[in-house]
Amino acid sequence: MTLDQLDTPAALVDLQRMQRNIARMQARLDSLGVRFRPHVKTSKCVQVMQAQRAAGARGITVSTLREAEQFFAAGETDILYAVGIVPAKLPQVLALRRQGCDLKLITDNVDAANAVAAFGREHGETFEVWIEIDCDGHRSGVAPEAPVLLDVGRALAQQGASLGGVMTHAGASYELDEPEALAAMAEQERAGCVRAAERLRAAGHACANVSVGSTPTALSARALPGVTEVRAGVYVFFDLVMANVGVCAPSDIALSVLTTVIGHQADKGWAILDAGWMAMSRDRGTQKQRHDYGYGQVCALDGTPLPGYVMSGANQEHGILAREGEPDREIVRRFPVGTRLRILPNHACATGAQFPEYQAVSADGAVATWPRFYGW
Repeated sequence: MTLDQLDTPAALVDLQRMQRNIARMQARLDSLGVRFRPHVKTSKCVQVMQAQRAAGARGITVSTLREAEQFFAAGETDILYAVGIVPAKLPQVLALRRQGCDLKLITDNVDAANAVAAFGREHGETFEVWIEIDCDGHRSGVAPEAPVLLDVGRALAQQGASLGGVMTHAGASYELDEPEALAAMAEQERAGCVRAAERLRAAGHACANVSVGSTPTALSARALPGVTEVRAGVYVFFDLVMANVGVCAPSDIALSVLTTVIGHQADKGWAILDAGWMAMSRDRGTQKQRHDYGYGQVCALDGTPLPGYVMSGANQEHGILAREGEPDREIVRRFPVGTRLRILPNHACATGAQFPEYQAVSADGAVATWPRFYGW
């Protein structure tokens, strides 16, 4: 199959770009002397995970137990479930572990730690749990110096649970766009997580793993002493948010949406596309960044960006292609009905989630279908 034969809208993965992104991240973390555990929530695709593993990744990070089930069925056993565990999900976790999956959990509170330990005692299982550390005030986690850190550690040092390590995610790095600021955030992320591990060890707790990561900090860290592994996810495809952060160029973005021009509003300078927010998602992550791409950057069929043209608006199944600034009075001539284009996404994770499958495009133009799974 070729691009001309695909129904639109369709999610395209440029295999050359994807492989280049994978190689770049793996080489960087190899040079820093740390293990790389990619976050597979971005792709939710076995073929992408296999390419990451072939490049040298060891273990994976997931954000849903559905991902854990699917990737375990595909042969990956070393899995970190990087969303705080709640008691209702422990039977599903137990079932995976009983099948041979080395599934690790995270928490940032004593109540969940006690619940995991109690469930483990009841079922004769010792669950490995890592403590989530808040390194930047962005989301969840325990502050490195907080007294409750040692309380959680003690709660996990009882029958039915074991403390496997600490982990953190510098989500605030997405708000930066200067190399020095990104490097400083990477060091803040590292130092906070390492400090938490040091406090736990000083209190007598084993803390073998120190796991940090986000795509911006992974690509900006200058040294990672005390860190055992890094996690990153969106790097495999990249997106316009990452381009604005400054860790990639639009030409590195491997995910795009294939769309067709279906009409025009010539007086407004619009071309109407068959890809709306159901294809692109409602994510407007570039809106507060230095360059607002609307719902995505418009590209020619070969993936070459068309400067100044963005998907400026979206309804459920309709997208609006427009030129930034002055309306294009030649829009009908420039993009006639039937024209096929690619749209680069603001957020690869959100756009990928709109599709049940990817169309993987090789350098020679051949297209293969890669299933993508979803659910929790």
